[in-house]
Order: sequence, then structure tokens, then C-alpha cells
Amino acid sequence: MDANVAKLGGSLPVPNVQELVKEGITEVPPRYVCTDQDHPFMHGDHVTSLLQVPVIDLNKQLSSNGDLMEFELEKLHLACSDWGFFQLINHGVSGSLVEEVKLGIQEFFKLPMEEKRKFWQEEGDLEGFGQAFVVSEEQKLDWGDLFYMVSLPRCLRKPHLFPMLPSPFRDVLDDYSSALRGLAMKVLLLMAKALKMDTSEMIELFDEGFQAFRMNYYPPCPRPELVIGLTPHSDAVGLTILLQVNEMEGLEIRKEGKWIPVKPLPNAFVVNVGDILEIVTNGTYRSIEHRATVNSMKERLSIATFHNPKLKGEIGPAPSLIAPDKPALFKRIGLVDYMRELFSRELQGKSYLDVMRMPQGEKNNGN
Repeated sequence: MDANVAKLGGSLPVPNVQELVKEGITEVPPRYVCTDQDHPFMHGDHVTSLLQVPVIDLNKQLSSNGDLMEFELEKLHLACSDWGFFQLINHGVSGSLVEEVKLGIQEFFKLPMEEKRKFWQEEGDLEGFGQAFVVSEEQKLDWGDLFYMVSLPRCLRKPHLFPMLPSPFRDVLDDYSSALRGLAMKVLLLMAKALKMDTSEMIELFDEGFQAFRMNYYPPCPRPELVIGLTPHSDAVGLTILLQVNEMEGLEIRKEGKWIPVKPLPNAFVVNVGDILEIVTNGTYRSIEHRATVNSMKERLSIATFHNPKLKGEIGPAPSLIAPDKPALFKRIGLVDYMRELFSRELQGKSYLDVMRMPQGEKNNGN
């Protein structure tokens, strides 16, 4: 394994929230109390409950009917530029594989603590059970546990993680990893087409790219209005494909200053534009802040699959999207440097993307 990419960052060890809840706590420990969050419980808003993220039908996107395809492509373009999020239906990933993934994740989080310890984050590393973006002992914590793991390229799979997962879950995740790599490339190429971008640039960037899984477990909380399951943030990656594992909702996206709950459709993936795609599209497609809330009744589980360019690649606005009247808005940077800087920070809105912006007035022709 290339030592340069073996460790992209680490996170400080934190308590396991699932275990805290098993102990039957009735009060929220102070480190999880987030008083600065705009909680949905505080004000029901009829308008936000009516707004829903766009739905994109992949079958129609790939239709042989030219007019239908053009119409659907424009729908995708608007979803990515106006919302940064959409639900993807008729995506072609086997329903039985998706169900096996859901079942496997539920069983995985039910493992006894001594079994989970074998998969714990090691010091200075992000992969395994734990938390991410914890950089100080004073920092407030999310009401949730995660299991993070690099899945592609296969040579970057940690020997104590992916190969050691319980069978048949390991094989199911391997199949899912391949299926979602194919799906991500289909979606990215449709985006390139909608942008009138040179598709070879998208292929060069993302083909054989860096893929990782983040499995999330948000336990019920005795005082859900005091905590946040996942701090508001935009995904720093290229493209995220999220699968809701059980029927509890909790994902919310920020739209026009309000938090909009996402109600996942059956057999759909929730897809969102990450910061890297905002950079590559030179700001046309936007990564959107989102968060996870929790409830007092039932846990919520999900799995996010992150798709990134090749680790040895460089990110910056696509040359075909830069013109004299549309100068580059973002700097160019190697993906490894980008990731290392990301994981050394607290998760905070879209603050990391701001670091990548070109200074005002500075022109870059993309060369």
C-alpha cells in the first residue's frame, strides 16, 4: 500500500453512543448537548413539510427517445444546480442486493462490544468504529456512531477491516461496492452531459476512483431536542449515494435558510453533490449543507457511499468549463492533500470549500 495514502487522518476516541443508550441513561451527557442548533422541534413549518427533493428516474435518463432524454437531462441539471440533492429511482441496482446490505448493517451494529473492538479505529486512523472530525477534547459530539471503511481500490482495503467482516456480509458489501461504482459513473457521465462538459475529463478524474463506506447508527435519545445526530455539513467528496437502512427518517437539507426533511422513497437512493463536484463544475453544481436529527423512540441506520477521484489525481475546475467570461473559481490541489486537510478540521458547514476558493479578483485560466 502506498504509505502516502495509507493514513489520510485520524479522529480522537470518543464514547460509543449505542452503549451509553443501552445503559438506560435518562439525561444527555453535557458533551452531546448542542444549544446552537436550529432544531426542527422548535417550530413546525407547513411550507418546509411540502418541499421535497427532486426525483430522478435513471431509466428515463438513459432512454433511447431523444426528446424524453433531453427533458430528463434538464431535470437532472436543475436538481444538481438548485438542490444539490435528488432521489434516484429505477437505478438498476438489484433489490435483493440492497435488502442484503440493509440486513447486514443492522446485524453488524448488533455485534457485542468485544466483537466490535476488533474493528475499532486505531490511533491516527479514521477507518473502523468510532467518530470522525473530532479534533479536540472540548468539542461537542454528535449523537451517533459510525463505521468508516475504504472499499475501492481494493489494494487500499485495510487487512483488519474489510477482509475480516462477518460472512456473508463481507461478500454482500463487495458486490454492493462494485454495483455502486458502476452507478456512480453512470450518474457522473450524465452530469457531464448535462453540463456540456468534455466527458473524457469526468472519466479521467473519477474512473478507478477512491470509494469509501460510512455506516451510521443514530440511537434514540431521551432528549432529542438537545442533540444532533450529525453536525450540519456539506460532503467534501465527489458524489454521495445514501441508502436509508431502516424506516426512521432524520436526514434534513438546508434550502433557502430552512431545514427540509428528506422522506426517502422505497427502492430509491438519495444522491448528493459533494464539494469536489462543486469545484469540478466550477460552481455550477452546488454541495448543500445537510444534517441528521434523532428521535426518542427508535434508532436510525444508513450507509453513505462516497465516490472520489483517484487518490493520485488532482482536483480543480474542469478545463472545458473555464472560459474568459467564466474564470476558475477554485484552486487546483492533489486529492491526498485535500483529504488530509479536510480530516484535520472540525466539521462545520461548507467552511472547507471556502478554503478552496480563488482569492477575489485572481484569475486562473485552468492551465
